[in-house]
Amino acid sequence: MHCRPLRAGLALAVLGLGCNPSLTHAQNAAGHVPGGQPPAPVDAGVPTNAAPVALPDIIEAVLLAHPEVAAAEARYAAALERPAQEHALPDPMVSTSYASAGAPYPGAGLGQDPNASLGVMLTQEMPYPGKRALRAEVMRREAEAERRMVDAARLSIIARVKQAYFRLSAAYHLDELLQVNAEVLATLVKVSESRYAVGQAAQQDVLRAQTQSSLIAVQRERTARERRTREGELNALMHRAPGAPVGRPAALAPMTLDLGLEALVDHASLAAPMLLRDQLLASRTEAAVDVARRDFKPDFALSAGYNYMGRMPDMFEVRFDVIVPFQRARRRAAVAERQRTLDAERRTVEATRLALQHRIQEDYQMATTAGQLATLYRDAVLPQARLALESSISSYQTGGVDFLSVLTNFGSVLEFEMSYVEQLTEQHVAASRLEEMTAVTLVP
Repeated sequence: MHCRPLRAGLALAVLGLGCNPSLTHAQNAAGHVPGGQPPAPVDAGVPTNAAPVALPDIIEAVLLAHPEVAAAEARYAAALERPAQEHALPDPMVSTSYASAGAPYPGAGLGQDPNASLGVMLTQEMPYPGKRALRAEVMRREAEAERRMVDAARLSIIARVKQAYFRLSAAYHLDELLQVNAEVLATLVKVSESRYAVGQAAQQDVLRAQTQSSLIAVQRERTARERRTREGELNALMHRAPGAPVGRPAALAPMTLDLGLEALVDHASLAAPMLLRDQLLASRTEAAVDVARRDFKPDFALSAGYNYMGRMPDMFEVRFDVIVPFQRARRRAAVAERQRTLDAERRTVEATRLALQHRIQEDYQMATTAGQLATLYRDAVLPQARLALESSISSYQTGGVDFLSVLTNFGSVLEFEMSYVEQLTEQHVAASRLEEMTAVTLVP
């Protein structure tokens, strides 16, 4: 009988069984497809031959639909309206008056007594030169800080999308692995039952195989729950119904980070939105300190009036007022308050910088270590474990080892397969967090 190698994971174990003609019937009874093609995932929701849904397409849909980005943009647009308000002059004041002679009512003595008149006056307050420009600058810097929050919201949303996408891809991958291994284990169960029926195996071999099969079924249920959770998360991000089809993500593969740790930290110090926001808030408070110091300068008011005198010549009045800043203690306290706020915000910038550096280092180590482990599992651990499983199966057929050794090797391969997917997921998730912190695209 000619045997062809199987493609997926633990199905390599069937290679040893499939080459034994006496076990062919047991394989077919277990539902294994001759020729080594892996079975389709159970209840995957997407045909196996369907093109994977592209990550950029989901990101684009989320950025268009998610209200968090729109809310940040609206706050930024609102902040842009503040500088013009601060730069504008105070509203002018219009006042009317009358002066009467001989009686208290308006117009008494008008045209007869030079003290009687009807008047109107326009008064415009004028802050000391530079005050309005400084207040507008404070608002401009605050608006720029709000723009950084738009960038932060966008990066946060993209990171959440990528993490859900990667975990969904891992769930699909794990389900396929578990299904292939369930097929292999079903074959082993049939083999153990056949050997038990002819007195060549103990009953505990059958029970152990059945227990392992039940454990795989439990793992598949957990994987299905994880898949539904991540699909629901992506639907929520895209503002869609919870049960809307998402599609199957592209498969994960080990990746290499293009930038080193120092380069990522340097880029974060220049482009991280949260750090830039803190720097702009400190800059805003620095301008607010200048505003408080400028309050020691006097403000002014210019008034112009017209008085109607009846038959007498009209009177005109121009007045210039100076608002003297006598309350200097209050102004000194305002300067001190803003200065202390500035000191606090400068320290906040440093604290944010250090926190970013720590988080970048942590996620960088996680991403690089997970990538190295995934490569090690794929290139060394899994091939060796599969060979050990094949060898134990061959020895089991001849009575060289007991069934427990076969199951132990089977469980090891399954564990290593799942660990490989776990490390891939950790690497990609850590890389997405690095993107959020540094504003650098690491996973296209």
